[in-house]
Amino acid sequence: MKLEKSNLIVTRSYKEVYQCEDSIVKVFAKSHPKSAVFNEALNTVRVEETGLAIPKLKEVTQIDGKWALVIEHKDGKTLEEMMKVDPANIEKYMSDFVDMQLAIQEKQAPMLNDLKEKLARQINSLTVLDATRRYELRTRLESMPKHTKICHGDYNPSNVIVGKNGKMTVVDWAHVTQGNASADAAMTYLLFALKSQENADLYLNLFCKKSDTPKQYVQQWLPIVAAAQLEKDNELEKDFLMKWIDVMDYQ
Repeated sequence: MKLEKSNLIVTRSYKEVYQCEDSIVKVFAKSHPKSAVFNEALNTVRVEETGLAIPKLKEVTQIDGKWALVIEHKDGKTLEEMMKVDPANIEKYMSDFVDMQLAIQEKQAPMLNDLKEKLARQINSLTVLDATRRYELRTRLESMPKHTKICHGDYNPSNVIVGKNGKMTVVDWAHVTQGNASADAAMTYLLFALKSQENADLYLNLFCKKSDTPKQYVQQWLPIVAAAQLEKDNELEKDFLMKWIDVMDYQ
């Protein structure tokens, strides 16, 4: 498969993403673990098998000596784009966004990795937090109920494609696990709060209302998922995430 730079749509430190006709091609850096590539492929297929209408995995291959995933391309605009150009309808878009997340969380895929185990590994790996703070976070995590709902792990409007017929498709299942829906909601809240506290609050209010979940319960997950996000070592997000971890001091 020959890729042209003109088809490049996303660049990250560990991957490049191309759009080629009816496919999205993720090409990973040679330094990216082979196991992580195959894990993403396997996770995508496991979500496919639940019946959720997601872009299907077509192929795992190598391009110029780099591992790559070829995934079905879905035409449309991202929900993030639509929210930006039509802010007057933000509440409707957000309501649809939450409905889609709840539909995903109704599904189960028993072979997916466990979310609590993943969060524990991420917290244990942190060097920016001292042993006492890591222990406090792990203790809180262990006390939280263990569920088995599908959790996208990076559920935000940039990962929701809206087709011309209005149908929404959720993409990028690299971080999917099975676990507690409120932990996934806490992650989405943080992703919104990085850009807009107003949108974050609107999202959380709608999620809690539609799922009949106490807001305080989602908020209990915030220091945990904020700490897990520190693993990405993104300097632009570090101060923001540390503030949410510090919320533990007065909860």
